[in-house]
Amino acid sequence: MNAGKTLFAQVMEFVPWKTFGRIVDQHKGDAGVRTLGCADLFRVMVFAQLTWRESLRDIEACLAANQSKLFHMGLKARQARSTLSDALNQRDWRIYHALAQRLIVRARTLYAQEPSVLELAASVYALDSTTIDLCLSLFEWAPFRSTKAAIKLHTLLDLRGAIPAFIHISDGKLHDVNVLDILPVEAGAFYVMDRGYVDFARLYAMHQAGAFFVTRAKSNMDARRVYSAPADRASGVICDQRVMFNAFYSAKNYPKHLRYIRFNDPESGKTLLFMTNNTTLPALTIAALYKSRWQVELFFKWIKQHLRIKRFLGTSENAVKTQVWCAIAAYVLIAIVKKELHLNASLYTCLQILSVSVFEKTEVSCALQPDRSPPQPPAPANQLILFDF
Repeated sequence: MNAGKTLFAQVMEFVPWKTFGRIVDQHKGDAGVRTLGCADLFRVMVFAQLTWRESLRDIEACLAANQSKLFHMGLKARQARSTLSDALNQRDWRIYHALAQRLIVRARTLYAQEPSVLELAASVYALDSTTIDLCLSLFEWAPFRSTKAAIKLHTLLDLRGAIPAFIHISDGKLHDVNVLDILPVEAGAFYVMDRGYVDFARLYAMHQAGAFFVTRAKSNMDARRVYSAPADRASGVICDQRVMFNAFYSAKNYPKHLRYIRFNDPESGKTLLFMTNNTTLPALTIAALYKSRWQVELFFKWIKQHLRIKRFLGTSENAVKTQVWCAIAAYVLIAIVKKELHLNASLYTCLQILSVSVFEKTEVSCALQPDRSPPQPPAPANQLILFDF
């Protein structure tokens, strides 16, 4: 890699530009565009994510201050905020969704050799959603409450590498359980989710697809015990049972046996009720699988703190989704850079370094690798002593 290029240009080399060009042609994204095409908008949005720009005026001022370096970013000239606003509203957000999906596939391939959760041979996914509050008067297309708007990020997180395998952006009113209808199901994989996704017809469809689910059982679940396995109460497992539903519609929607585990968490002292269709793993492993679901909560906390997805540069649906998908693409892109260059630094460290040095002309593998060698003592002075007091 040419060390004479800026860090931003070197990071952009990891973007599959030929694939991106085909995506743009497929959606006719650059048809009739004279300035700031889809590729240039993506560069500007990634620049805004890496350098923590929070408004169009902020982006415009930053690019104007570094006008002599814009060519090395891949931009022909600095863009006015009105041009950026028009591009956010007019460039199809599906273009950046498709690019993010290509990057996700590449990142998951790179992280496929990472150690899996609890050393299981199967893939483990955590499913959850997070809500981003918006102003109803500005974002009328995303209703949530009577006085509030919001969007939801429904995310299926691959726990091997913390790479999102599936993301769906909806308004705040879409219930979490409806995402199971569009969720890609992988046979043999484990899907860990909370009680908001308990719908027996949808869970049975997942069971028929050959996948396993682990979720919390509701306290009012009407079921009868069919079989009880031996349980070691000293380990926290109170009971490990096979159950069948008594309620008519529940039994109709899920006619098979379900595994019901009552577990006393030694850390919190709470009694948790787990429900799964897997009958082979130990009960403690099922409890540990559900505990690993917390990683998707940490993922949401991380992206809200370190990516610009809580304050938007436009108010239209297209502008919001374009910004979110560009932010996800930037996150996955840094994860790809970290893995392909075999960097030991965390994603947080990489983003912090890039935020202050995107225009530096140094090798990206050196810049993103913190120097942990001890400081060298200064060389002894060779100045002669003229007077001895």
